[in-house]
Amino acid sequence: MVVTAVLIDGAYFVKRFRAIEPRNAHDGKRAAEQAWRYAVRHLAERNSKSELYRIFFYDCPPVEKKMHLPFSKEAIDFSKSPEALFRRELHNTLRCKRKVALRLGTLAHAEWTLRSDVERLLLKGKKSFEEITDDDVILDVRQKGVDMRIGLDIASLTFKRQVSKIVLMAGDADFVPAAKLARREGIDFVLDPMWRDIPDDLNEHIDGLRSVCPRPRK
Repeated sequence: MVVTAVLIDGAYFVKRFRAIEPRNAHDGKRAAEQAWRYAVRHLAERNSKSELYRIFFYDCPPVEKKMHLPFSKEAIDFSKSPEALFRRELHNTLRCKRKVALRLGTLAHAEWTLRSDVERLLLKGKKSFEEITDDDVILDVRQKGVDMRIGLDIASLTFKRQVSKIVLMAGDADFVPAAKLARREGIDFVLDPMWRDIPDDLNEHIDGLRSVCPRPRK
């Protein structure tokens, strides 16, 4: 019997989920249901019986503080934003799912920054600083501790021999050391990039590549 753990990089999954189902972009319950369904699909392979050990979903709490726009100084309560409502619904639904472990990191950074296209216009001299408005900025949010938790769980599952197969739903080359560790210890390591191209160095250090979700429309 193959015992399988499925690890899902939440930020990556949400981006791909929204590409697959743009009409449900802020439906947290639907996103949680699909995350669970995609994970379980990895248990069904030809000529093999697989048992689910656990589904690990890694994400970060949403921005919920009040901030002021940099130019108009208008106050915004991010706890009531569509993104915050989506994340809370996603996390609460996952907490109620059988054999799902929700791993949350922390927000390390949330500040206003210029949009990349506006930066290019400034560098080319096609826009001046005097012309910049609130529409030219976005909130730059960075997570802390998520990748570390994924790497630690891969190492723990491997060394404790709790599973014989690990499926990682992600697409970041930062997980190469963890994938190499698992493979050296005899774990079957499969990557599900949800139909996205992956770096060559990541492809080199996995045992299989399999996407089980619908292919996003171009």
